[in-house]
Amino acid sequence: MNWLVNLKSKLLSNNDNGASSIYDPVIIYCIMLLIGVGFVMVTSASMPVAERLFNNPFHFTLRHAIFLGLSFGVLAVTTSLSMAWWRKASPYLLIVGAFLLCLVLGIGREVNGSTRWIGIGPFNIQVAEIAKLFFFSYLAGYLVRKRDEVKENFMGFVKPIIVFVGYAGLILMQPDLGTVVVMFVTTVGLLFLAGAQLWQFFMLLMAGGGLIGVLIVFSPYRWARVTSFWDPWDDPFGKGYQLVQSLMAYSRGSWWGQGLGNSIQKQEYLPEAHTDFIFSVIAEEAGFIGVLSILIVLCILVFRALLIGKKALQNGKEYEGYFALAIGIWFAFQTMVNIGASAGILPTKGLTLPFISYGGSSMLMMTIAIGILLRIDFEVKMATRQATSGGRKK
Repeated sequence: MNWLVNLKSKLLSNNDNGASSIYDPVIIYCIMLLIGVGFVMVTSASMPVAERLFNNPFHFTLRHAIFLGLSFGVLAVTTSLSMAWWRKASPYLLIVGAFLLCLVLGIGREVNGSTRWIGIGPFNIQVAEIAKLFFFSYLAGYLVRKRDEVKENFMGFVKPIIVFVGYAGLILMQPDLGTVVVMFVTTVGLLFLAGAQLWQFFMLLMAGGGLIGVLIVFSPYRWARVTSFWDPWDDPFGKGYQLVQSLMAYSRGSWWGQGLGNSIQKQEYLPEAHTDFIFSVIAEEAGFIGVLSILIVLCILVFRALLIGKKALQNGKEYEGYFALAIGIWFAFQTMVNIGASAGILPTKGLTLPFISYGGSSMLMMTIAIGILLRIDFEVKMATRQATSGGRKK
């Protein structure tokens, strides 16, 4: 673990003037806590299914460890990239994202009826995760270039929606409604924060909500998910089976949980226990106190992301500010949907819990997003210190 300690020391090291941490220590500690909890819980939740499928209880643990190693490498690279690079590259990244979404429809691997992954050796890369981050980068750049149009002109408001619809159409062909919903909510939230008129904001909400409703009603498997969410006990061994098992895990957890490794539901009663429903296993093994602790850490992470975005906007770094706000909204909504689905508050969606669920593509892209947040915070601090130093010299 020496390399992890060295990385932490590098990220938290002081500058030459003895000033505060170069990168936001709160975000770094939050990520370390979430990744640590995630690694332990992925190991705990995946052992029964890994033993049956691969005759190796640590199969998913080893793969998760490989992606964690790649994620730390990606984090180091991302924090060294200036935000000017991201801003200049955002139109090209948007094109790359669209190309990947088209490519996966042609050569992608099908898993559980969905074609969302491109195989690279023994690993599968979910391209929608990549496209999602690239779209947020484009949207932040657009809001800077067309700020006045977004506030005053209807077409300025519609143009990014047209791009979103194109992306959403490609993602729905996989199909993957969950990613589209996350992108839609983030887009709406960012346009609202950028100063879009209220009537445009509500019109977009109603149109988007109506379209999502249509997609659910006319899709048998999506409709089955919604109806099972309404009353999972109506068919506890059929379409309501997964949610019933998840709720049983929550009920067994009580206040303090059953103890690490003592979950019964993970013994292949609860499908996707180490991915989409890992929070149910956490609730069963760590109880209400464990659940509350993780929620607090996730809330702090989201709050810091939004705060970094606000500081960037206040210091005239609009692209950086909007990008940070988009990341904060993204993390918040995806966390809400994942936990809400496992607790029976929202319909089931195939979305990972940030930094905790098993899923290499999600881990890599969210780590890149954290690297971007740290870089934004770093550049805002440097700009503020330079301005302060210049003022003192005068």
